[in-house]
Amino acid sequence: MKNLLKVTSLSLAALLLASCAGTSEADSEIGTVDANEQHPEFADMSHDELVEAAEKEGEVVVYAFTSRIATVAEEFGAAYPQIDIVAHDISSSEQIERLRSEHDAGAETADVAYVSDAPVVWNELLSDGVLQRYVPERVEDELDDQYKDPLLTNRLSTKVLMYNEEANPDGAPVENLWELTEDKWASKVVMVDPTQRGDYLDLLTEMVLRADEMAASYEEHFGEPIELDEGNENAGYQYIADLYANDVILLSSTDDVNEAVGATGQEDAPVGFTSYSDRRDNAEEGWALQVADEAAPGPGIIFPAMLGITAEAENQAAARLLIDFMMGDDSENGGPAYEPFYVAGDYPTRNDIVDPEDALPREEFPAWEITPEDSAGLRDDVNDFILTVE
Repeated sequence: MKNLLKVTSLSLAALLLASCAGTSEADSEIGTVDANEQHPEFADMSHDELVEAAEKEGEVVVYAFTSRIATVAEEFGAAYPQIDIVAHDISSSEQIERLRSEHDAGAETADVAYVSDAPVVWNELLSDGVLQRYVPERVEDELDDQYKDPLLTNRLSTKVLMYNEEANPDGAPVENLWELTEDKWASKVVMVDPTQRGDYLDLLTEMVLRADEMAASYEEHFGEPIELDEGNENAGYQYIADLYANDVILLSSTDDVNEAVGATGQEDAPVGFTSYSDRRDNAEEGWALQVADEAAPGPGIIFPAMLGITAEAENQAAARLLIDFMMGDDSENGGPAYEPFYVAGDYPTRNDIVDPEDALPREEFPAWEITPEDSAGLRDDVNDFILTVE
């Protein structure tokens, strides 16, 4: 069989056909379903046996929230030419809707999901058993507990404050997030609409969860304790209200944010919240993106990028093989399988993979690592609040 590599992008409009069967409300309790407990015939297979079984299946379908899945698919196809790989590049928000709709409808779906937006995954996919955990034995001992339960995390991603280093050769033009609420930065802060993108909503939710830190940074910057406007419960909500009152610019994608902030040739460039790892495209895109890593009380968030097997997966062996592949090989940088994610701004979860040489070490990077359970309980409230101030 000749290997078939197919990568597609899907829009939400194309997903809605699958939702006609309706969706069930997510259970408030989060449980983990282990794929090997559901299919014990795969639990004790050696790698060679798993490859043989996967080649008999002949195909694996993956939904992924990053365009980098195309590179992964090419490498997987080269390593396992007898297995067709069909990779769909689809945002986490749309992917979650698709997975849930297909699960409720009993429709054909992916074998593997590569997804972020952890709080929604917690609430809507794990509680309903849409995704199941699979942790390859080969890497299990190299992962801290939080990165293998309730789903496998293959890396940590970011949404942080970035600036144009060509326009600011002496370093970040912002030392405190509260500066972005002042006249100097009116209409000069850009981000994706957090009511449309889960990772940006997680960013603002974390500011509410870190209200004490936000209040301390306010006092540090302005020299007096914060006074909350009526209806703003804490300093996190006050920051959101003030940022919107200062005409934050909401764009449709991170690429738009990157272009607005990072495009070279600007004398008075805006700043914006985007992915630290997008610096990898500076040379190709003509950007000068750099992270404002010292912005107090923190430059943004770190969040998990997770892998799971769907409950309806038709290609169980190939799904396991792809997940094992996406965790990288046994070299210190994860090898070709991990290369798309081995960039500054993405942090490996395997303890035996070292940080990229040009990256800020994880232990020195002051971004907040989210706790999905905490975020899940507050996100709806933060979203509703944003709608009142936008």
